[in-house]
Amino acid sequence: MTAYNDGGWHVPEEELRAYAGGGLTPPALWSADTHLAACARCRAVLAEVADPVALDAGWERLDAELDAPRAGWCEGLLVRLGVPDHVARLLTATPVLRGSWLGAVAAVLAMTVTAVLASGSPDGTPTLFLALAPLLPLAGVALSYGPALDPAYEIAVVAPLHGFRLLMIRTVAVLAVGIGLNGLATLALPGYGLRALAWLLPALALTGGGLALTPRLGPVVAPSVVGGAWIGLLLVAEAVRESGDGPLVPFTAVGQGVCAVVAVVAAGVLFAVRDRFDRSRFVH
Repeated sequence: MTAYNDGGWHVPEEELRAYAGGGLTPPALWSADTHLAACARCRAVLAEVADPVALDAGWERLDAELDAPRAGWCEGLLVRLGVPDHVARLLTATPVLRGSWLGAVAAVLAMTVTAVLASGSPDGTPTLFLALAPLLPLAGVALSYGPALDPAYEIAVVAPLHGFRLLMIRTVAVLAVGIGLNGLATLALPGYGLRALAWLLPALALTGGGLALTPRLGPVVAPSVVGGAWIGLLLVAEAVRESGDGPLVPFTAVGQGVCAVVAVVAAGVLFAVRDRFDRSRFVH
């Protein structure tokens, strides 16, 4: 600091120039910061010696930093794991990866498991759980894509990502979380053994089928049709079941094989129509 004729202590002009140019180093930088906060005269001198272009650019950077949303712990973790910033932001903006959706799914699974345990399924198969579990990943993927359901849709459209790649990124994330929650619920049914895992192949088949139909039917109608078909299939299987103590057809060995084939075929169709996710009206 230096003294002027008025007896007050002020930052020297050369230090103000260095401060404006970003060249002032501690401890002089700390002293200048503290003094400028309380000294109108030094702030006026700083405004005179500062480069207006550099000053405007600095304010723009500050505005951008203040306006930018703070990264959450999940986004920060993804970035540290090597995921690009824009991909991490799109992933964490996925509606079904938020606490409210995850809590709702966990509650539904918990109530379903409780109902299965309380009822003591006579056929040795947790039919209610197996019927519901495949629908949750399908619903999760449906809620993660398209303007009608995704609040981050505008960001997704302008992101430097192929529409199909964005879809796959979110689908993998949603499936990982959904299958993880279903898997935890399955652990609560140890008495059923491997039969409690009979939801996995139907879940992949339903999700793949819904995605494959999305370019033609849209992100709302396609999963709705697939989900309705699944419910209808279960009702028919229940109606034609010859013995009341046997599993429904989709949860038998034959039914599981059919689900596996459907999942593979749906994946092939999805790959074949991948370019339509950039041309479809719900993407652009």
